[in-house]
Amino acid sequence: MKIKQSKGFLIFAKKNYMIKIFLLVLAYLKALLKPIFIPNKTGLYKYRNYNEYKKIQIEGNIEGIKSNRIWVTENNIKFLSNFLEKEVRNLKFGICHGTRQEKEQEWFSKYLGILCIGTEISPTATMFPNTIQWDFHNVKDEWVNNVDFIYSNSLDHSYNPEACLDAWMKCITEDGVLILEWTPDYIEYNELDPFGATLKNYKKLINKKYNLIKILESPDNRFWKLKKTYFLIASHKNRKLD
Repeated sequence: MKIKQSKGFLIFAKKNYMIKIFLLVLAYLKALLKPIFIPNKTGLYKYRNYNEYKKIQIEGNIEGIKSNRIWVTENNIKFLSNFLEKEVRNLKFGICHGTRQEKEQEWFSKYLGILCIGTEISPTATMFPNTIQWDFHNVKDEWVNNVDFIYSNSLDHSYNPEACLDAWMKCITEDGVLILEWTPDYIEYNELDPFGATLKNYKKLINKKYNLIKILESPDNRFWKLKKTYFLIASHKNRKLD
């Protein structure tokens, strides 16, 4: 009786394994064929006014907190911290824009041993340490030319990405860098993520006024992952390279 149960279990396990392989192949085919048959919705979502933009962003933020969605990974922040220690001299202060649950600044502070704050447009910002309620399209006077690095995975939430990029770079010191995260999830725009752009679009946006000095691949990427994460490192044109 035990032998029959064991054989039955092995047959079931084998079938289950084959189904998983079949679904994985379908996922790969879907990802490969989608760009051919379904055009990507790159570009900008148009809001009626700023109040509509802010309302949608706040609602999206609250929903993300309720469902405990955390986009960033500690492994990525540790990887970027190691890069920053080698790339930027005299690290003292960093900003993470659009942080929701403050994990970015927490982990950067942990690995770099410096002050790192986060911004979030939603009033929920007050729920999290080292986070201020702030629209990242704007700049505080004390930030101008005084931030060693800015990190964000939220440029896709900008209603005016070029102006937003200019605002962030205005804060970066002469030796500092801006780190923009990009994944294929950022290609298509919608009302919550108004800026839809390919990796090529991100490169073009940066190179229009600034230097794209490096593109780093996330250590979390694996060869079987369809949606890989990249970090675009931007600096001022006059930055002196070692």
